[in-house]
Amino acid sequence: MDGSKSREKVLSVRTVTAGDGGVGGCWSCHGPVARLALFCGTCAAVQPPGQADHFARLGVDVGFDIDPGSLDRSYFERQRQLHPDRFATRTARERALSQSQATSINEAYETLKDPLRRADYLLHLGFSGATPEGCHLVNDMELLTEAMELREALAEAGTPAEIAALTRRAADDIDRCTNDLSRAFAADDFESAARLATRLKYLRKLADDCRARRLQLASH
Repeated sequence: MDGSKSREKVLSVRTVTAGDGGVGGCWSCHGPVARLALFCGTCAAVQPPGQADHFARLGVDVGFDIDPGSLDRSYFERQRQLHPDRFATRTARERALSQSQATSINEAYETLKDPLRRADYLLHLGFSGATPEGCHLVNDMELLTEAMELREALAEAGTPAEIAALTRRAADDIDRCTNDLSRAFAADDFESAARLATRLKYLRKLADDCRARRLQLASH
């Protein structure tokens, strides 16, 4: 991808987050309220989730590298404020809105805390040409060959030691692939990131299959 075009795409992704911080009107008192605020500052009514990307909803910067501790703190603080017990005596509308807010925050958190889901989400935000669901695998002979060879090795593995070796290889490859994804996003290289996200998918599937194969051998 041309470097200038890649930078423009990333800039547009970051602008989405920055642009969600406008001011709207409270549904209850009609006073001004920030679009991403959970509650109205005037009447304290819980607000609808509104349109926002996952990063903006949890108050974290757009990017692949996220501090897990900061993400957890942001998520749990919002969930604490939206706990159902706090709305037991509120109106039916406020209870429904608090549940909608909690659902949106849960979805954002589940997406951003997982490196693969986070990579897919960033690709969808910033690179319309990416198809991280798996189409890259069948169009990339290097990826396809690697996947086939690992599948064959697992099919032929007949001892716990052989499966353990494949499991270790998959774990190491997953770590390296995740680090490579970090570098690709830092360089605004969405094409490489899309390819790496596809590779990470099948490496995770391989790790899952290794665990299943190990359990299968143990049961015999």
